[in-house]
Parts: sequence; structure tokens; C-alpha cells
Amino acid sequence: MSLIIKNAQYWVEKFEMLEHPEGGYFAETYRSTESIPQEALPERFKGKRVFSTGIYFLLENHHFSAFHRIEADEMWHFYAGGALDVFMISPDGQLDIIHLGNNPDEGQVFQAVVPAGYWFASKPQKDSAYSLVGCTVAPGFDFEGFELAERASLQAIFPQHHHLIESLTR
Repeated sequence: MSLIIKNAQYWVEKFEMLEHPEGGYFAETYRSTESIPQEALPERFKGKRVFSTGIYFLLENHHFSAFHRIEADEMWHFYAGGALDVFMISPDGQLDIIHLGNNPDEGQVFQAVVPAGYWFASKPQKDSAYSLVGCTVAPGFDFEGFELAERASLQAIFPQHHHLIESLTR
């Protein structure tokens, strides 16, 4: 079996990925055909949601996914390329960093969860040309439940993370 080194453009073309509003590229791979009515969901949901959604998500080294939050838990999965750092700020201001990748000796994990309501952003690690990951959201992702951070507002809420927010917002 021959090993073919794949670059970011290969994956973007192979999976017919589109530019993502928060940075990088994505392709939706799954959207449940069944849904949960709004009255069965917590109050933070503003409408019905499908059971679950899934995407491929790719960031090249010069990209970042800007700070945003969603109303549901989001599970991240590592697939290819170099490691990706996912920066999470909890509602009480605690910063945690997930290192998605394939080297557990370097503290990397294949999958991790960003809890609902956390502000989060991501960027390939310095030595990563690109990171190809997947994201699964349940209840399913809907742009109605997506909030992109406004830099000054987020810095006012979490002044202790001023520089990180500066670097991962637009």
C-alpha cells in the first residue's frame, strides 16, 4: 500500500467543502431527518431542532475559527493533518484548551466536547499545516442558535483573556 501525503486542498476538493462563516472550510455530512419540538427542549432553544448534525471542518495554519457559542453541546473529532487547539471559555471565565490530534504523548485527544453556552475558538497548532476535524452537535446545529463574538463585548466580560480574544476574533 502506498502512502499519499494529502494537503488541505485535497480534502477541501474531495469533500466539496465551502467557506465557513467563522473561518476555514466545512461540509455538512449529516442532518437527522427527525426533530425535537421546541417545547421539549430547554428554554435556550428558540425553535425545534433536529436530533443531531455532523460536519467536516478544516482550518489551514493561517486560519482560525473565531470565538462563538452555540446552544448545544458540540463534540469534536480529529481526522487528519496536524493538531488543533480548541480554546474554551466557560460562562464563569475559566479557560480550557483542548488539543485535538493523534499524539496522546503530547496531551492530544481524538475527541472532546465543548459544552453548550461556552465561548470557543480554534486554531491549528504552530507546526500544523492544516487540521481536518469533525463536529457533531446534539440537538442539531442551527444558525439560529449560533452567536459570533463581538471582540470588545467579549473582552469586557472576560478581561483576563483580553489578548486571546484579540487574536481569535475578527
